[in-house]
Amino acid sequence: MSYKTMISKPYKAEISRKNPGCLLFLVDQSASMEDPFGGADSGRSKAQELATILNKLIHNLSIRCAKSDSIYDYFHVGVIGYSEDRARPAFGGALSGRDLVSISELANNPLRIEDRSRKSDDGAGGIIEQKVKFPVWFDPSCTSGTPMCASLRMAADVVRGWAVEHAAGFPPIVINLTDGESTDGDPEPEAKALASLGTDDGPVLVFNAHLSSTAGPPIELPSKSEGLPDEYARKLFAMSSSLTPFMVARARELGMPVDEESRGFVFNAQPVQIIQFLDIGTRPANLR
Repeated sequence: MSYKTMISKPYKAEISRKNPGCLLFLVDQSASMEDPFGGADSGRSKAQELATILNKLIHNLSIRCAKSDSIYDYFHVGVIGYSEDRARPAFGGALSGRDLVSISELANNPLRIEDRSRKSDDGAGGIIEQKVKFPVWFDPSCTSGTPMCASLRMAADVVRGWAVEHAAGFPPIVINLTDGESTDGDPEPEAKALASLGTDDGPVLVFNAHLSSTAGPPIELPSKSEGLPDEYARKLFAMSSSLTPFMVARARELGMPVDEESRGFVFNAQPVQIIQFLDIGTRPANLR
């Protein structure tokens, strides 16, 4: 029996300390991630840009979960890197080898804190550069191979165990970030198997973001496969879950053209599209 026949209105569970959410990121660390984003001239690789985006997302997530002087464990978060012929947890330092970590433990155990520069408006029409503290939980890596199937199987093992312990909670959200095709087989059956798991509130949400290797317009949150440029894009689309109503509302707030059938999928994305995509994909519901 499918989740659609079991649950009339899925994705309604609130995120709370009693029923936390689960966010799992699958990060392509293949050799091609050493290339820059298509059309970009930042001098930084896709791997470096993506690590910065995800580290900042984790930091912002910990701020969202802060109440008074404490960080409430509204989320359990994991990052799985995949390259060569295997997938493995990507956190470094004290969290090395951990596949899922509570947000409070993450906030208290960065790999290191770096001094970085941030440009901002000076209020008088100019730009000033400020020094900021930037926590880092994992570093970029680039080696051969794109074992996407292995990463999806590992994700299934992780969320299966989590869902047993949090059966009443909002189902896990798995976001795959890649710039290339799988080198260890067809990932679509693995993605479908992952999406067949879930909690009492609905099936696992599987989203996919393709990082741009060439300059060109992105395709964001489509509801149909028609118009996608190639078989690879259509496969990633087929591997992607539909957005929840809350996510559709958030996408509309950001001015994105979405409908109730839009999927959590973006193709040929530049950094700005990745940031928007992750903002939408990591907002399952209001925190309580």
